[in-house]
Amino acid sequence: MNLPVDWSLEGTAARRETYYAASQKKFVPFREPMIFRKGSMQYLWDQEGRKYTDLLGMNVCISVGHSHPVVVKAAQEQAAELTHCTTMFYHPVPAHLAEELAATMPKGPKGDIEWVVHFTNSGSEAIDLAMVMARAYTGNLDLLALRNAYHGPTSAAQSLTGIAGFRHPGMPGNVAFVADPNQYRGVFGPGVEPYLDEIDRTIGCATTGRVAGIFVESVQGYGGIIEMPPGYMSGAAERVRAAGGLYIADEVQSGFGRTGDHMWGFEADGVIPDIVVMAKGIGNGFPLGAVVAQRRIAQPMADKFMFHTYGANPTSCAAGRAVLQVLREERLQENARKVGGALLARLNDLKQRHPVIGDVRGRGLMLAIEMVKDRKSKEPDPDTTAAVFERCRESGLILSKSGPHRSTLRMVPPLCLSLSDVDQVAEGLDRAFSAA
Repeated sequence: MNLPVDWSLEGTAARRETYYAASQKKFVPFREPMIFRKGSMQYLWDQEGRKYTDLLGMNVCISVGHSHPVVVKAAQEQAAELTHCTTMFYHPVPAHLAEELAATMPKGPKGDIEWVVHFTNSGSEAIDLAMVMARAYTGNLDLLALRNAYHGPTSAAQSLTGIAGFRHPGMPGNVAFVADPNQYRGVFGPGVEPYLDEIDRTIGCATTGRVAGIFVESVQGYGGIIEMPPGYMSGAAERVRAAGGLYIADEVQSGFGRTGDHMWGFEADGVIPDIVVMAKGIGNGFPLGAVVAQRRIAQPMADKFMFHTYGANPTSCAAGRAVLQVLREERLQENARKVGGALLARLNDLKQRHPVIGDVRGRGLMLAIEMVKDRKSKEPDPDTTAAVFERCRESGLILSKSGPHRSTLRMVPPLCLSLSDVDQVAEGLDRAFSAA
């Protein structure tokens, strides 16, 4: 029997206001709340039937498309047979997914790197596990993270999170922050070496001198789509490894072909991480995360108890296998490169027409527009960003505000966004900027 659902905005808003904790009421993107009733591929429909283009991928979780029939079918069939089985027992579906994820990792110049997988419920849990794994392997406690980073809301993940508004008091210690190599407004300006030098200084001044590792988002997501410039990821790995630590790549937002050129964002710099953290797009909306580590790094955890009840849930893992299948068969990484390149060109056209746009950046289908009050001073303009954001809704576009100043529009749509969508998106953005 299907339980009744009140789809009215008024009823839903009243229930949230009455029964949701304060901690769950913060993230309301638009001035007027919305209800989405249906999704199909790159599109959403609200409860009144109005259609939107989803440029947010419902927070980057939808990688291959809303309700993709292949993913839905795989999850339905598995759920109908056995919905859940803990990792205390064997099940072939998560075992197959582990094999298939390991196969996407670089094998190294000698082809001898072995990768192993630990499934979690979410990206935040995966970050927590990666922290434990790095400390267990190295015997060191200190970790490095970037000041504009976001790694998750759990206490441990928050300790690595530097971006304003996402970090709360009293988080665990032994984390030191280094400057982001932001080529638009970084503290050392453009270039790479000054940012790498700061890693050395921080290791020498703010840690014991021996670190467990550095966590780096290959492309910062909530930080405003900040790409790591060429030479940074490989240089950071070299410096941290010299201090006894590991390089941990956070691919929660930038992985699974989103950047277009590669399956994983770290591949853009030729670096081979010691640990890779992934989630969101891995399950296309089904709760799933994973830590993929070199076997030698994961091995010291053999004598430690670590358990995630739903981490290797066969239903979610069936969806994960289907995601990899769809990515491959529908050539969505190539689509991200082609469609993302066309959209980036249109965003640069918008920059020529709208002086409030200070920077356009990104790669593949991970793009951003940053607003400034003056292009010379680069003073952030969160007010205009908010106004354009609201106007985008009127143009049928769903995206997000992000960055440390909330002055960036972030676009991370499902990877099935098509060339035929590009005109509609660009024209909708143009109307929003003109009306803001």
